[in-house]
Amino acid sequence: MISMNEILAGAVERGASDILIVAGLPVAYKINGQITREGERLLPKDTSALTEELYDIAMQAEKRTKDEKSLSRISIDQLHKTGDDDFSFSVPGLSRFRVNALRQRGSLGVVIRVVSFQLPDRKALHIPDAIMDFATYSKGLVLITGAAGSGKSTTLACIIDAINNSRSAHIITIEDPIEYLHQHKKSVVVQRELYSDTATYDVALRAALREAPDIILVGEMRDAETIKATVTAAETGHLVISTLHTIGAANTIDRIIDSFPSEQQQQIRTQLALVLEGVVSQQLIPAVDGELVPAFEIMKVNSAARNLIRESKAHQLDNLISTSAAQGMITMDQSLLKLLQQGKITKQQALDRSVNYDWMSKRLNLVK
Repeated sequence: MISMNEILAGAVERGASDILIVAGLPVAYKINGQITREGERLLPKDTSALTEELYDIAMQAEKRTKDEKSLSRISIDQLHKTGDDDFSFSVPGLSRFRVNALRQRGSLGVVIRVVSFQLPDRKALHIPDAIMDFATYSKGLVLITGAAGSGKSTTLACIIDAINNSRSAHIITIEDPIEYLHQHKKSVVVQRELYSDTATYDVALRAALREAPDIILVGEMRDAETIKATVTAAETGHLVISTLHTIGAANTIDRIIDSFPSEQQQQIRTQLALVLEGVVSQQLIPAVDGELVPAFEIMKVNSAARNLIRESKAHQLDNLISTSAAQGMITMDQSLLKLLQQGKITKQQALDRSVNYDWMSKRLNLVK
C-alpha cells in the first residue's frame, strides 16, 4: 500500500490543492477543481493506517518546532473521542498541510489541503489592484467572503504580505489553523493558532487589543461573539480583516445582522455602518484552458453604502456597486461577464455562477 509520505509528495508534484482519503475509493487528488483517483481502492483498515501515519508525521513536525516539554495538541485521541479533528503541519522541503481528520460510516478518513511554503503571487492569481488597495487602509473592517475553497485564505495572505512589505506595523493573525507562514519584513507578524495558542477567536481578539496591534486578521467570523469582538476591534481604530462564507455584499451584511437577536440588530447595523470599509466576494471557476480563474465582487464602502447599511437597505447595495466602477467597485455578475468577454469562461459557467440569473441571461444574449 502507498505510504502517507508518498501521497503528500505526490500531491505537491501534481500541483493538487487537496487530498481526499476515504474508505471505498482510491486516494483522490483535487487538481484545478477536478477530482483524480489513483491507485487501488482503500479498505477501512488502509485509511486507518494512513490516518495514524499522518498523525505520526504531524507530531514529529510539531516536535521540531516546539519545546520537547510542551504538551502536543496533535493527538489521534481527539479524533477517536469526537469524530473530528483539525491541525496543520509542515514537511521541510515539501510543503505545508492543513488537515481535517474525520470518522465516516465507522471508518477513518482525512481531507488534506496543500499549502505552499511560498506566499502566493497576487498577480499570478489575478487579484486586482482594487483589492490590494485595502492593504493601505489604516483602520476599519474589511471582509473577504466566499464559499469554502474559493481562495479566501490566499487573498488574505496576499493582503497581509503587501502590508508586511510596505509598512512598519504590528500584525496579529488569529487562524484555525495557520496556513501561510509570514516572515518578519517591515512589519512584526505574530501568528496565533486556535486551540494550540489560544482558546477561541473572541478570547484572542480581546487579548490582541492589549498587544498594541495595527492590523488584526481574524480567520473566520463564526458566531455572534466573534462578530461582536471583531467589530469592536475595528471600532477602536485598528484595521481588522476577516472572512465569512457568503457571496455578495448584501448577503454578507444580512448574515452578520441575522447572527444577533432582534433587539441587538439595530445596534450592530449602526456599528457596521461606521466601521465597514470593504467587502470582497470571490469564486474560483474552471476556465476553458483547464485552470481555475477567480471572479471577484468588490464593494468599497462610501457614504451611500453606509446609509444603506444603517437604514436596513442592504438589498440596494448591488445597484450601488454596479454604478460605482469609477471607485473600483464591481458586482459578481459584472466580473463573470468580463471573464466571459475575455474568453476565459463559457456562457454556461457565467450563468451557473451568476447572482442575478435574469440579468445574466439578458447580457448573455448580447454576447456572440
